[in-house]
Amino acid sequence: MHRILKLLAVFLSVLAILAPAGARANAGAGFAHMHRMQETGFLNRTLQIHQASYHFQVYLPEEYRPDDRRLWPIILFLHGRGERGSEGMWQTQIGLPAAIRDHPERWPFIVVMPQCPQGRYWTDPDMLAMAMAALNQESAEFHGDVAHTYLSGLSLGGYGAWELARLYPQRWAAIAIAAGGVFWSYAPLRWRQSATLPAEYARAVGRTPIWLFHGSDDPIVPLREDDLMLQAFKQSEGHMRLWVYQGLKHDCWSRAYNEPDLPRWLLARHLEPHRELNQETPPLAERVVIPLHPPALRLSPQQLESFAGEYYDDHGQLAMTVFRQGDQLYQKDLHGQIAELAAESFSTLFYPNGGSSSRVAVERNSEGRITALVYWDDRHEERLERK
Repeated sequence: MHRILKLLAVFLSVLAILAPAGARANAGAGFAHMHRMQETGFLNRTLQIHQASYHFQVYLPEEYRPDDRRLWPIILFLHGRGERGSEGMWQTQIGLPAAIRDHPERWPFIVVMPQCPQGRYWTDPDMLAMAMAALNQESAEFHGDVAHTYLSGLSLGGYGAWELARLYPQRWAAIAIAAGGVFWSYAPLRWRQSATLPAEYARAVGRTPIWLFHGSDDPIVPLREDDLMLQAFKQSEGHMRLWVYQGLKHDCWSRAYNEPDLPRWLLARHLEPHRELNQETPPLAERVVIPLHPPALRLSPQQLESFAGEYYDDHGQLAMTVFRQGDQLYQKDLHGQIAELAAESFSTLFYPNGGSSSRVAVERNSEGRITALVYWDDRHEERLERK
């Protein structure tokens, strides 16, 4: 039996030697192809600095290929206070990462998402150094484009983003910050420098384009922080736009990162070689107030009554009942929850006490009678037929 096994082994060895070279080449090519494959999406990463290890995430667009020699625009994103930790993933739940999950087609960027440990702040010098090390590591490995490198942060991460903007002004093609500032909530004495501190940042940053977002009723990082920065950048002939979301509190980042123009605005900005601090960028100091809801159109009782009825989903199940009460229009869902409806126009309704992006489109037949309502927001739509 042992002799038979030895003969079999010799036979298989000879067979391998005699195998066609083309077959071996194809097998090698297949292995090489597998070796070149690169996972995309949100990836776990690790950074080693001295004796410390930091877990974080990087996002690679689905179209990313490691061997196509393409340079990719890259964003360094700093999360807020509530996402601190050491597991390396919690920072992907809100802000820019959440917007990428909702609309990956809008964000053809590599996004580096370091995580600040509990008990630390992004404004700590070693945390800023860690964030930059993560950006440098991922940019080198995944071919980040030096001319299209961007900085963004929210809340606590907005504090950190301002520090990185001041320390490395020539690194960024553009900067976007939501609910941030330079007067840190954990360092109230900085407010004593309110007459001079914004100007210091403005001088350091130069004309690097900056887009700030803030809620008008923010009780944590007051809107005054961004207003002071806008005033300082205006005096120094910097380039800044400030969008104030009327009626929003601290969480303005859900609106900000969901603005379709934001990724397009970033991509349109790039660093010119041998140009110092974006000096070719024209001065700008723009403040825009964005209403939470449009003004409601006043409808007659007859017009309001024309909406009343029962509306069914595509499975024939009752999904919504619309009724009039006085001069107001309401809906009741299948759970009995009641919400007020208002008219943005004769063809669009909205929720004056609800989310700013939710709308109800009105479908009518040739006689002008309402036949269906189409509920839609930024992510999906649902058609409800009137019966």
